[in-house]
Amino acid sequence: MGFHPATFQLTGFPGQEAAHRWISIPFCVVYVTTMVGNCTVLCIIWADRRLHQPMYLFLCMLSVNDLGMSLSTLPTVLSLFCFGVADVAFDACLAQMFFIHSFSFMESGILLAMAFDRLVAICEPLRYAAILTNPRIVRIGLAVVIKSTSMLFPFPFLIKRLPICKSSVLSHAYCLHPDMMRLACADTTVNNIYGLFAILVTYGLDSVFIILSYVKILTTVFNIASREQRRTALNTCASHICAVLLFYVPIMSVSVMHRFGKNAPRLVHILMSYAYLFVPPVLNPIVYSVKTKEIRKGISRIFSRDLM
Repeated sequence: MGFHPATFQLTGFPGQEAAHRWISIPFCVVYVTTMVGNCTVLCIIWADRRLHQPMYLFLCMLSVNDLGMSLSTLPTVLSLFCFGVADVAFDACLAQMFFIHSFSFMESGILLAMAFDRLVAICEPLRYAAILTNPRIVRIGLAVVIKSTSMLFPFPFLIKRLPICKSSVLSHAYCLHPDMMRLACADTTVNNIYGLFAILVTYGLDSVFIILSYVKILTTVFNIASREQRRTALNTCASHICAVLLFYVPIMSVSVMHRFGKNAPRLVHILMSYAYLFVPPVLNPIVYSVKTKEIRKGISRIFSRDLM
């Protein structure tokens, strides 16, 4: 067992410590928007039994996951920017790292499940209800959770075995595996190899299957004779496509920046890292509210009830 510091020191925006209180305002807005947006989606689907269908049940999973992601980063981000508390206990940092990466992996799996839902709805519409039964949806959800958490289970132990002696200062206002690993003064080959394996098995395979699903969907759609039916079929996929782009584009951007943008200003790296964690949870409910007619109707009913 290696040497570990009692605490890690979080970092906000270097050189802007005096402005951290002001910087906390947009973070608070993002958290409130995320909570209100995702809770609204959950309440609308829960209250309307007509929406207890596979597409909306998967959307519930996405909203719960986005809430989990936001709650995972909230304690350290707000404590740093609002109250200037930069220290986080070693074990608390490990726990936060586990939950952040787990929810990120789960989001990828849920997006894959939603792609499968759209594939069945468009390519096998007559068998849709028979294939995506409620018990099967529950099993899919459990499989996503088990796969993600089991893939992340070794990460805290891989960090705990390393002696942390280079520094105790992290690069962000939250704990991530690569950030903690770089502080070790020992060989991190095992961490690197397993980290790459976990990424390929989750993001890599999930993205490949999502692309293959949409290849099959587009092939089926363009074989439909009616232009109106083609437009309707593609419209049902619009929200999911936006959610996939909101999730994978920041991840790919961060990866590219780490490998090819080493000369870019540090502020750019920091902002890209925040975008990777904060953009999907805050924008997913907005996208589904704008693009999904049933969700829009539910929001309209809530506002009309409040105005009466």
